[in-house]
Amino acid sequence: MPRGVACTAGTDRLLDEAASEANLAKALLNVVRNKGAPGPDGQTVADAEANAPKLIRRLRQALLESDYRPGPIRRVFIPKPGGGQRGLGIPNVIDRIAQQAVLQVLEPVFEPSFHDSSHGFRPKRGATTAIGEATSHLEAGYRTVVDLDLETFFDLVHHQRLLERIAQKVSDHRIIVLVRHMLRASVVMPDGTMIKPQEGTPQGGPLSPLLSNIVLDELDQELARRGHRFVRYADDSCVFVRSSRAGLRVLASITRFVERRMRLKVNRAKSAVRQPHELHFLGFRFFLRRDGHIGVSISRKTDQRLAATIRDMTPSNWGRSLSSCMDSLNRYLNGWIAYYRLCTPEAAYRLGAIDAHIRRRLRAIIVRQKKRPRFLFRHLLRKGVSRKAAAAAAYCGRGAWHRSNRYGLTRAYPVAWFKDRLVSLQTRFEELHAQRVSAQLQLEF
Repeated sequence: MPRGVACTAGTDRLLDEAASEANLAKALLNVVRNKGAPGPDGQTVADAEANAPKLIRRLRQALLESDYRPGPIRRVFIPKPGGGQRGLGIPNVIDRIAQQAVLQVLEPVFEPSFHDSSHGFRPKRGATTAIGEATSHLEAGYRTVVDLDLETFFDLVHHQRLLERIAQKVSDHRIIVLVRHMLRASVVMPDGTMIKPQEGTPQGGPLSPLLSNIVLDELDQELARRGHRFVRYADDSCVFVRSSRAGLRVLASITRFVERRMRLKVNRAKSAVRQPHELHFLGFRFFLRRDGHIGVSISRKTDQRLAATIRDMTPSNWGRSLSSCMDSLNRYLNGWIAYYRLCTPEAAYRLGAIDAHIRRRLRAIIVRQKKRPRFLFRHLLRKGVSRKAAAAAAYCGRGAWHRSNRYGLTRAYPVAWFKDRLVSLQTRFEELHAQRVSAQLQLEF
C-alpha cells in the first residue's frame, strides 16, 4: 500500500461530517458552554443560542456549498505573567462554531497518532499527567532538564507546512481549504486597523490548540526518534537527561531542528539547561525529598505571581466591606488551590505562610478603615481585647502594616475568626490531598 493511503482512509468525506446538523448542534452547545466575549460583529453566545436552528441551517448550507468565509478576528492583548503581552484572537461566535465543528471531526483523526508525552489540550490529559510524567523521569535518574521555550510560537506557525501535515492524514481537500480560510482570516487590531496574516494561528479559537499540537507533533516525533525522555504541554517542552553536558548538547541540536526544519524560533533568553529546583514548568518546580524521592512544589514565579495577585486584591485603601474582599479572595483561592493541589505534602508549609500573609493584609485593611487611632482602640475593646493590648496596637505610632501584626489585632482577629470566612490554602490542600490518596487506595483494591 502506498505511503499515506492508510492515513487518509475514511477521511474523504470529513466536511460532510463536520457540516452535519448533529455535529453543528454539538459545536454550538460547546461554544455556548465555553462562553467567551463577542467577536467584531458583536454577537454574543446567548444571541447564537437563541437563534440556533436558523444559524445551524445557514452555516451548514454555507459549509456544504463552499461559500463559508470566516469573518474578521478581534485581536486583544493581555499581560503575560513574566512580562510583556500575549495576543489573543477572538473570532465571531459563528466562526467559533465552525471551528469547533471542524475540531470535532479532526481531533479523532489526529489524536491517536500524537505522542504519549504530549499533554496539552488533549482528552484525558492535562497538567496532572504532565507533572506525573515529569516526576517519573526525574525519579528514574534523569535529573537535568532542557527547558525549551518557543518564541511567539502561535504567531510564527508556517501555514503551508501546517496544511501539508493535515493533508498527510486528511484526504478531503475541502477541509484543508476551509482550515486555510480560517488561518488567513483578517485580524482587527485594537486601533481598528485590519491586517491579513501570512503566518501564525490565532490563540483564542477552538481549533487553535489542535493545530498547535499538529505542528509540534513533529518535534515530539523527533525527540522520540532520538530516544529522549520529554514532556510537552502546548509550547512548553522539557527534555530530561542525565548530565549538564548532555543537556547543552541536546539544547543546541534541538534548537537547530526547530529553527531550520520547523521554521520556528527558540527563545534563547528563556531556554536553558536547568536543575529541577530551578525549573518553572506549568507553575511547578521539583526538588529532592529527604527520602530520596522527587517532590513537587509551586515555583518561585508562581509564588511571586500569587503574592502580586493577593496584593492587588487586598489594597490597604479598600473602600468596601471586609466580607466583600474575602468573598472575592475565596473565589480566587479556591480556583488556585484546585490547580496547585498537584504539589506534594511538603508544600503545605509554604501554603500556611501564604495564609498567614493574607490574614495580615486583611487586618491591615481593618486598621486603615478605622481611620483614627481612637476609633481602632474602641473597636478592639468591643472585640474583647484588653485596654493595654488595644492601646498598644492603636497608638503605637506605626503604619497599618506594622499594627496589623500587633497582639491587639491578632487577638481580635485570630486564625479561628477567619476559619469559616476565608479559604485556607493549607487546609484545602490537605483536604484535596486526602481525597486523592483515598481515591488511589480504592483503585488499588
